[in-house]
Amino acid sequence: MNPGNFFAELKRRNVYKVAVAYIVAGWALSQGIAQVLPVFDVPNWAIRVIVLLIIIGLPVALVLAWVFEITPQGIKRTETADAMPNAGQQKKHAWIYVVVAGGLASIGLFFLGRYSGENAILRQGDAGTALLSKSIAVLPFESLSEDKSNVYFAEGVQDEILTRLAKVADLKVISRTSTQRFNSSPENLPQIAKQLGVANILEGSVQKVADQVRVNVQLINALTDTHLWAETYDRKLTDIFAVESDIARSIADMLQAKLTGSEKTAMSQKPTESSEAYELYLRGRFFWNKRTGPDLKTARDYFEQAIAADPQYATAYAGLAESYLLIPEFGAGFPQDYFPKAKSAAERAIALDESSAQAHAALGLLLCFSDANFTGAEKEFKRAISLNSNYATAHHWYGNCLLVALGRFDEAVSETRRAVELDPLSLIINADLGSTLSNARRYDQAIAQLQRTLALDNKFAYAHWNLGQAFYLKGDRAAAIAEYEKGRALDDDPVTLGLLGRAYADAHENEKALDMIRQLEARAKQQFVRGYLIAIIHVGLGEKDKAIDDLEHEYLNHDNIDTAWIRVDPMLDPLRGDPRFEALAERIVPASQFHFATVSK
Repeated sequence: MNPGNFFAELKRRNVYKVAVAYIVAGWALSQGIAQVLPVFDVPNWAIRVIVLLIIIGLPVALVLAWVFEITPQGIKRTETADAMPNAGQQKKHAWIYVVVAGGLASIGLFFLGRYSGENAILRQGDAGTALLSKSIAVLPFESLSEDKSNVYFAEGVQDEILTRLAKVADLKVISRTSTQRFNSSPENLPQIAKQLGVANILEGSVQKVADQVRVNVQLINALTDTHLWAETYDRKLTDIFAVESDIARSIADMLQAKLTGSEKTAMSQKPTESSEAYELYLRGRFFWNKRTGPDLKTARDYFEQAIAADPQYATAYAGLAESYLLIPEFGAGFPQDYFPKAKSAAERAIALDESSAQAHAALGLLLCFSDANFTGAEKEFKRAISLNSNYATAHHWYGNCLLVALGRFDEAVSETRRAVELDPLSLIINADLGSTLSNARRYDQAIAQLQRTLALDNKFAYAHWNLGQAFYLKGDRAAAIAEYEKGRALDDDPVTLGLLGRAYADAHENEKALDMIRQLEARAKQQFVRGYLIAIIHVGLGEKDKAIDDLEHEYLNHDNIDTAWIRVDPMLDPLRGDPRFEALAERIVPASQFHFATVSK
């Protein structure tokens, strides 16, 4: 067959027209598919396969057009169709039906996808709006008392109302750490609400004179600047718990939050019958919130006095446990002196009130740091979160401590991000999200997160040395040392000596590294210095046995503040494979509990 006859035959058999019809219909169908399938969460790879099949179908359609014809009697071979009456007329119009059908299908699928997509977006928007409408931040309450020493009481009332609201799972309640940055009655409420990720703000004031208390509160929708509810309470000090419960219930009702029976009980709970014990507890919490070594010891003293006034006061035991737990963390005592007391206080708090989320979270962290009991710790953290899903500290400690230690990094990042969502301006939680990302070897993300933390407060030393460590682990020693020095200038914590010593050792500046060890050993005679800090310098110097000796000593002293992360800590990577080190790692974090697949060695 010569080329001229071949092309004439293509035309006679409508192959050209079928090609045009197929291309139009295929394009229309692919456009419709792209509109509709994503609405039903069909993965992109499946959509690509369908489009690829449409493309592959073109040559198949052309072959079929050459061989067959559509007739009123059905599909016939071309030779048979040519011999039938009105064959030409049939051929002339058959392809038009394909184009029309394809066009109508495309239009239908387009509008279906657009309508469904818009509805999906609207549904998501409605859900987001509903969630946002049930979010609240409780700003600092203004103290109107003439006695300026009563400022602790205003803070305490604010804290108690926030605590009761936080027990409602249907509400998003921002933690006190973030709200304390603001004034009692600021003018820029919409901006504050946006910064905290909430729609509603509670403002208030407290006036205490002898045993009389006046509490003023007003609930404001910050997005619309609408006053939703306001109330004034004049009560005796002995009735303050009823006032706090009534305020929390009224807010929950205004925000249309669903309350379970246990949540209603928790909101109305009266933790002590002793007004003296309550005031002592509030004083303790006031100093605990300052988070310095001396203030934590003052808080401990007040909590102990509150317990003396009411030996059944579970919340005071929980505060005491948290104080004992953090005193070594802030270099004000030795773990072997405080951790056992912290554990005893937490267990006593739980025995008196099993629903104490604070006590369960404190016990969870102690089981990590003191006993390396990760199974027990996870049970306590999960219990704390189930009791109070808004408790940012429980999410923070669960993610940054236990889940990191077990190598479950995706979960760890998720939990720590949840803590940031509930306490968005907390410096320690934001910084520990950065340290979690560092342990997960996500150094670029860690650096970005720690830089965001420093944007909140550039004088936060902890964030500087964590940022320096992320730079160091990424290989930028000069940037690391610069951040370590910034942190050291702001806070003379022994941590910076250990980190600087490691950087010097890696740079073969051994005398500087050894000087850091000498300084740490001298300070250890006067204050708590983590043996881990000396260990990481020995690692840099290539003195593996000495480093492992330091880590073993910490473990035997039930001080696992650092060794809990022995399986994942990038600073200890040069020790991996050493038989002594692997044996110690197995004693601290058994392989049966560790998620090996996530860790780069």
